Amino acid sequence: MWDESYQRLKEERDEIKREIEGIKREKEDLQVKHEVGIEKMKMIMEEERQNHDTERRRREEELNEKEERYRKGIKEKEEQMQKRQEEMLKQMQDERMKWEEEQCKIYEDKIKLIEQQKQDELKRAKPSNYEEDRRKEMENMIICSQTASSLQKEETRQNQKLGPKPNEQLKDLYDNLDLTKKRQDKMKTADILQITKSSFQSQEPLEENELVNSFLQKLINLNYRARYTAIKHRKKDSANPDIHPMDVQMAVFHCADGLLKQLIVTKLSQCQYSLPLLVPDPFTQQIEFPLWTFRQINKSWKKKDSNNEFISQTQPVYKAETPMVAFFRFGSVSSSKSQLINGLINERNHTFFHRNCSGSSRTRLLMDGVVEIAWYCPSGKKTDSFDDCVAFCNLHGDAAANEKQYEILTSMASVNVLFLPDFEKKNHYQNLVRSLFKSPQPLICLLIDNHCDETERGNGKFIIGLMDKNQSDLSNQIRETIKMTLTEQKMTFRLEDVAKHTGIRVDEEDPECRIGKEAAVQIMGLLRGKDPSTVKETILPCQGKLWHDWCKINKELHHLEGENLEEDKSTKLKNMREIREKQVAKGLSEFMKTFIETMKSQRDNEKNYFLRWMMKLLDDYTSEKLFDLHKEYDKKWHELSALKKKPDKLDQLQHEQTNLEKISVQINSTCFGFEHILREFGQIYESCSSVKKYKKNNLQFDFCSLPSLAAEMMTSGFPMELMDGDAAHIPLTWVTAVLDELVKKLGDQKVFVLSVLGTQSSGKSTMLNAMFGLQFAVSAGRCTKGAFMHLVKISEEMKTELKFDYILVVDTEGLRAPELAGRSTTHRDNEMATFFVGLGNMTLINIFGENPSEMQDILQIVVQAFMRMKNVRLKPSCIFVHQNVSDITAGEKNMEGRRRLLEKLDDMTKLAAKEEICDAERFSDVIAFDVQKDVKYFAQLWEGSPPMAPPNPDYCENIQELKQTIQTHASTSDGIMLTHLRDRIQDLWEALLNEQFVFSFKNSLEIATYKKLETEYSKWTWSLRSAMLDIEHKLHNKIENEAIHSVEEADLQTELNAKSEEVKKTMAVFFEKDRDATLLSQWKGFFEIKIKQLQENIVRETKRKLNGVLQQRHLKKKMDAERTHHENTLFKKSKELALKFKEQGNDENFMKTQFDSFWKQQTAEIIRDTPSVKDIDILGDVKNILIQNYKSLPLDRMKESSEQKDMIYLPSYSEYVKLKKSSGYTAPLKNMYKGAKEMIGLVLSEEDEVQIRSLITDIAEQTDKMILSYNISKMGYSNSCIQQLIDYIKARLTQHEEGAKVKYVFKSKFFVDLVLFICHRTNKTFTDQYKMFREANDPVLYFERKREEYYRIFQKYCQGASSTAVFGEFVCNKLKEPIQQNIYKKTARALADEMRTNCESLNGNRSKLEKHILRRLAEKHDFKAYMTYIKNPKEHFKNFIRDEVSQYISKRFKDSVRPKMENSIKQLQQKITNAAHEFTNLFNIGADIWLRQFALQLSGVLVFSLNNLTGVNHDDVNVSFLEDVIREELPSIISDIRSKFSTETFPVKLEHTDRPDELLIDHLCQCCWVQCPFCGAICTNTIEDHPGDHSVPFHRNNGLNGWFYRGTINLSLSICTSAVASDRSFCPNSSDDSVLWKKYRKGGPKYSAWSITPDLSELPYWKWFVCEFQEDLEKHYGKTYQGQGKIPAEWRRYSQDEAIESLDKYI
Repeated sequence: MWDESYQRLKEERDEIKREIEGIKREKEDLQVKHEVGIEKMKMIMEEERQNHDTERRRREEELNEKEERYRKGIKEKEEQMQKRQEEMLKQMQDERMKWEEEQCKIYEDKIKLIEQQKQDELKRAKPSNYEEDRRKEMENMIICSQTASSLQKEETRQNQKLGPKPNEQLKDLYDNLDLTKKRQDKMKTADILQITKSSFQSQEPLEENELVNSFLQKLINLNYRARYTAIKHRKKDSANPDIHPMDVQMAVFHCADGLLKQLIVTKLSQCQYSLPLLVPDPFTQQIEFPLWTFRQINKSWKKKDSNNEFISQTQPVYKAETPMVAFFRFGSVSSSKSQLINGLINERNHTFFHRNCSGSSRTRLLMDGVVEIAWYCPSGKKTDSFDDCVAFCNLHGDAAANEKQYEILTSMASVNVLFLPDFEKKNHYQNLVRSLFKSPQPLICLLIDNHCDETERGNGKFIIGLMDKNQSDLSNQIRETIKMTLTEQKMTFRLEDVAKHTGIRVDEEDPECRIGKEAAVQIMGLLRGKDPSTVKETILPCQGKLWHDWCKINKELHHLEGENLEEDKSTKLKNMREIREKQVAKGLSEFMKTFIETMKSQRDNEKNYFLRWMMKLLDDYTSEKLFDLHKEYDKKWHELSALKKKPDKLDQLQHEQTNLEKISVQINSTCFGFEHILREFGQIYESCSSVKKYKKNNLQFDFCSLPSLAAEMMTSGFPMELMDGDAAHIPLTWVTAVLDELVKKLGDQKVFVLSVLGTQSSGKSTMLNAMFGLQFAVSAGRCTKGAFMHLVKISEEMKTELKFDYILVVDTEGLRAPELAGRSTTHRDNEMATFFVGLGNMTLINIFGENPSEMQDILQIVVQAFMRMKNVRLKPSCIFVHQNVSDITAGEKNMEGRRRLLEKLDDMTKLAAKEEICDAERFSDVIAFDVQKDVKYFAQLWEGSPPMAPPNPDYCENIQELKQTIQTHASTSDGIMLTHLRDRIQDLWEALLNEQFVFSFKNSLEIATYKKLETEYSKWTWSLRSAMLDIEHKLHNKIENEAIHSVEEADLQTELNAKSEEVKKTMAVFFEKDRDATLLSQWKGFFEIKIKQLQENIVRETKRKLNGVLQQRHLKKKMDAERTHHENTLFKKSKELALKFKEQGNDENFMKTQFDSFWKQQTAEIIRDTPSVKDIDILGDVKNILIQNYKSLPLDRMKESSEQKDMIYLPSYSEYVKLKKSSGYTAPLKNMYKGAKEMIGLVLSEEDEVQIRSLITDIAEQTDKMILSYNISKMGYSNSCIQQLIDYIKARLTQHEEGAKVKYVFKSKFFVDLVLFICHRTNKTFTDQYKMFREANDPVLYFERKREEYYRIFQKYCQGASSTAVFGEFVCNKLKEPIQQNIYKKTARALADEMRTNCESLNGNRSKLEKHILRRLAEKHDFKAYMTYIKNPKEHFKNFIRDEVSQYISKRFKDSVRPKMENSIKQLQQKITNAAHEFTNLFNIGADIWLRQFALQLSGVLVFSLNNLTGVNHDDVNVSFLEDVIREELPSIISDIRSKFSTETFPVKLEHTDRPDELLIDHLCQCCWVQCPFCGAICTNTIEDHPGDHSVPFHRNNGLNGWFYRGTINLSLSICTSAVASDRSFCPNSSDDSVLWKKYRKGGPKYSAWSITPDLSELPYWKWFVCEFQEDLEKHYGKTYQGQGKIPAEWRRYSQDEAIESLDKYI
């Protein structure tokens, strides 16, 4: 029998061998066919490639030929044109030479005749030796026989030798100043005036790219030291030369748009500096006359009239007619021309920058050919240098090389001043010199290398030697000479006349400026011939008497009188309506109609120019009349003062007083500025809104557009009148409408309101102008009336620090105004103080001087205002500013002043507390006030006496200190939303009208409230999702167990109803009971709809998923049945084999041999084709990565890897570091000392050693965690793991080096050794985890794990165990996998709940999640991941969430994950035991019924089906003992499952949809995924179908999204927020139609759905990314960052750490 069995087995084995050989042959045949097919395919592909290459070369050759023919044609045409041009030029030169020679001969004859006459006279008066000297001098003067043309040729040859000014130097200059982009995309005023970090800092620039910003910030602050901006502590070994300060100024000038140029020039003028008059373009040499930049400059001076009395003059410089002295030189001179001019004008101030000024260098690039102008303005004192206003022009560079400038100056100058080395040394300028001597204008020739005294040559010609002369005496001598020539020379200079010269470009001819001017001139033409003192009554009728009457009645309306108050009220309201109707009936004047139409029709920049022109022309229109009226007023005032001393002249005194008041009224009527037009806007809007009768025949415009126009003006930098100073009233309807429009245009931005209070003419407006670069009216005749508000933008970098978007600067009229008297003054002052203290987050209390007795009145008003704020729970802050303090450096004096002020404030507080019924004893009880920090002392404004005095630098430094204090206060303030500001204005004003200031104030913050709502919404949605997950899990188990066969939405909805009702109740409570319920109510309906939609969606999605499970159940039945069949067959055959050898059951070796043979035979077919798995080499990968990516490192150290040092326990790290270099004056000595310490090995202190050791330890710990998070045991291994470790180590070392207290940097070998140490240390971890991966995933090992399970069954049967015992163990083994699934699924849901609370990156809103993603991207340095984020952001978000969950599980496994798993397994064990017990005690029940009931009990908990036991014979199983068997065997199964709990097994034990990361993805990714159509940035709204436009906190470079410049292969560098502020255009949807960026919404639906507001700060993060991955981006898109898309050098300075840090500022 044994032989037969053996023979049968042998035959079967041979048959199997034959089948195997046949399969091998078939495989070999298929392999051969496959290889042949591959070869054929390769041949076909190679042939196609060759054909393609041939065709490509043919096309390239054809293209090259065409290009060559085109170039030749162009070259021939250029040569022909060049030849014709040379011929014409030669002809013109020949004719000019002939004419000049004839003229020179005539002039020489005349000079000889004149000189002969003078010599004859001198012979009679002087000794012979003097005659000889004079003869030699005149011979030297006329030594030259060259003509002017030969001079030009010589100069041309010299210039050719020297070469033109290299464009490379200019480009380097612009690059170093970070202005390259600004050459085309000009800097704008808004860019400069926005608040940045540098706005609050006063330190000198440290890098060249900081020079421009430092210069502009100082200039805005009126600090004349701005022109001396330079890098003070440049390293001596710096390769780049110092940048000349004037190059900084001129580079900024060239890169500024027209409006910013005007601001710069105006500020330069205020600093008493020379101004650019003629400016050659540094690249094209086109000369520009910037007339527009002079339009805002006025000069004031005093001079004597015909009666020998001093009169004051104030005129715009562009039309002032004054003498002009022109200074220029021929050739190079050793003395400074500019310095000499300064000595003539103002010895204390360097009006013209010269070579001896601080920061001057020889590297000047932009000043040659520039003509600067300055004016000397006399003050009417004996010390005046000149008796009248005189203009001084200075041509920089050689005048002979700048012919056009020279021609213009000499033709317009009253006096020419020429600088020459000496006649003997330079003779090739003779003809030019000779022509000057022959010209009719006076000439002063200054010989640098000659020491002759002043010599008059007749006809106003003078020669003066400068050598060895006292500078002061020389200045006096030249000054007197100029004064003498000016008395005889009546020729005057008018700035506007420069524009008449040909060959130059006038900036006012630029289209935008020209259009604005033409429109303004047209409108002003309507006023031609009208009296300025009466014109407002006709063209601005709404703001006069009618408006004042309305204001009076409105105030009375709040104080009703009479017996019938309602009647009184009705009467007043009727009267007010009638007034509004009268205003409407007035209609629009032609002036206003034209003005409004112009405003509507013009583009942004045209509109800005237009408004500036209007302001200027209005000033010009009224200036002459106002000058006469002020002069008359001054005269009457003096007469009145004289009459007051005469008691007998009372009647005449009263008469003159009346006349004086009439003049005052006339002055007020004549004042006509831009603010009056805006005031008319307001009254037109208010009257039309009130009457609600829009009559097209009277008003040919939509009055509703007026607030929009006013809001546009505010956003463009124009002040907006808040309080009408004439009516002392706030046009509330108008202001509210403007703020509403402002919200529409800007969004509901948060602002910090900074108001100022002080007495009249105390310098409030001047202070604000200097602080923020504003242009509030500051002249003595234009005191602020009412109040004006001005928006100052906060840059993106400051928004996180300051917490608001704008500073709203509010300038107010002065308190204690002398034109008001009595109670009206006190009442109005109280109103003003209360309103603006309440309005401001901070109020500046401006006090002129420091005398407490003079402060008493204003302090009383201010204290009372703050007391009222305390009563209404507003918390403004204040700073006291003492202006015009004589000695601000006297610390003791200032301390005494502070003490007196605080005492006075405390006294006033006690008085105000009684009146306002407030419990306060000290001023600090009212508001937070620090007398040491919140009291500032300001120096005098002027450094010297006006009009030639510049602003005092100490005053400017005081301004900077005040700004820093404001920043400190503002950083603790949340500001106020514009909508809340609107409400606050209304509440404040209404309270003041009622004279009851205790009122209710809504102080809710809409953004914070909405974020709170978003957080609650996230909780509600997660609650619904979590409940549905539980329902889904239960139904999923029933489907798998075939307990149910269909799923309906109604059933799911029923299951979810309980949780749904709970969520609805929670929502209702939140919307009704929350403290911001009123504000929340606007979103209630929307969020209720969203919750309902979400519920419907998750029900539908769950049904879809469960139906999918149903389908899969059918599809995998066959596969599961086959697997079950194999397992049951193994069970059955192992049982048969065991029973067969039952008698040998005690022979372990025999039984094992039999089972091994059996197992091998049964599993041979399954494991036959199992592929092998390769080993890994961690250290080899480490070396390869270092060699590839860090070639500059000392990689030879890797050869010693077998002897790797233990870096943690090294005795010292001195050999691995070097000390940081010092900077400053003492740097050389410090660095020398550090070098010595390095040489002797004394680099580190013990503290440093401990610090480095701690760093290494921490890196080792973190890398261990990183390796565990890779989950290699389940996910496999990739060398990217090593790359991430190396990048992490590198990043940690860099981060450590940049620490503020770290004084050393690591050498390269430290990095290499540390990487090798870490990788040696973790090598075993890598290999062990990879071994686990093989064991878990290698199919060869699958049956090896099953082997022991079946061997135990076999063994038990052999040993005589009952079928019940074996079957019970088999059932427990079948429960093992379902138990594991249940535990992991339940833990996954609980873990997702926990991470929604505890995981930093996953517990917030979308913006917070995106910030963590961007940070992780930069840390990983993975270009592919970046492109996934840019192109498919949703997928990248999912990957990030998966990584976060994996890390969280690794980090929190012991204290969070495992306890959850333990709790779940205990609950399951109890349920299984209970299910086994429930049916065990029933009699007459078979095993089939028991199993069916057992499975049914567990169907909702575990996936356990009877199908798993199909084919297993259990007829002889005794049901009554099954409970005991299961109770005995189950703990070992549980123990086995528990033993495998680990961070490695957790993720891979779950199905994809059950993983916690996928659960979180489903929740967090249900948001808006719309990308910006330009840059691809994702809308950050947390709701998918949110209302309103899409928006994003910051945009990025368009090139990252593939955008490029049309007609090129250059990727775009534009950023959306910068582009929309420009005049450039784009082509939407790759069409040929261009759309202006400013009107990007017209590009189509996908553009119109986005809100992209202008913003020029740029995010360093994306700049760093473009530079870091430039090659990858170019390769990806097949384009380059060249040409228009060339990356600025400045971008390359951002480090990875800086890029990551910037995320915290912007998100």
